[in-house]
Amino acid sequence: MSFTSEVKNEVSKLDFTEAENIAELSALITTTAEIDTTIKITTENASVARKIFYTIKQIFDINVKITVRKGFNFQKKYLYILEITKNIDNILETLGIENNITSKYIYDDEETLRAYIRGIFLGCGSINDPKKSRYHLEFLVPTKEKANQINKLLNKYNLGSKILQRESRYMVYIKGSEKISDFLRLISASNALLYYEDIRIYRDHKNMTNRLNNCEQANVEKMIQSAQNEVKIIEKLKEKDMFDLLDEKDKLIATYRLKYPESSLQELSEIISIETSTKLTKSGIYHRLRKIKELGQKISNQ
Repeated sequence: MSFTSEVKNEVSKLDFTEAENIAELSALITTTAEIDTTIKITTENASVARKIFYTIKQIFDINVKITVRKGFNFQKKYLYILEITKNIDNILETLGIENNITSKYIYDDEETLRAYIRGIFLGCGSINDPKKSRYHLEFLVPTKEKANQINKLLNKYNLGSKILQRESRYMVYIKGSEKISDFLRLISASNALLYYEDIRIYRDHKNMTNRLNNCEQANVEKMIQSAQNEVKIIEKLKEKDMFDLLDEKDKLIATYRLKYPESSLQELSEIISIETSTKLTKSGIYHRLRKIKELGQKISNQ
């Protein structure tokens, strides 16, 4: 079962007030239904189909005809087709639907607004499993007008949604992991939110660890490269018989650098301090190696 199906199953089984159910049903119909002399709603999710059936039965006391058939896509999922043939005008008026666009009064207050957004997700939303792929939540609708409406509603909650045209349809999508978590919280998908947050925290921790490891590796490579350059300069000084131009302390540092070509400055300071009983700091070694490099640069220029 996909993560989208799990979220829809959870949300479909929640209990809400009649006003919230009306708002949710209104969103479902405007995103998934064909409205003419009948209202025909198609969904791939059995829980959503059951939710629609019982909501219409409870609010309008109408029995809905349900047909189940196999889809024609490569996955061959079952499609649940719910058809309403009675009291169409009364249903559309109650749901605030006119020309397949929901009237604003449906989401005048906070709870019905959240219910309406929940209905949009149940109708045309999908969300990637954070464990398997990138963070992505989308709503696919047939018209730009509907996409703009959904985009406006989502951004009332600062979810950072955007619109993208995909062939003959329009996609409203959200990318940020934190924003998707906020959306799951908004539609009251508590179990899905806990799962999503667990995976998100794990992935963030893993990414941070990888970045730290990469940073540490880069520092090690940089240190090794710098040490190799220092070795080359010292060997060049010896080759040109200019090693004696260094003072005694610089010679000491140069000798130990040749002896320990892969050691860091901190390791070099500890080795010299132990072997010579002379306290040398990391900054002191860096200063003397810089003097050696400057002498090597002068030789190269000449």
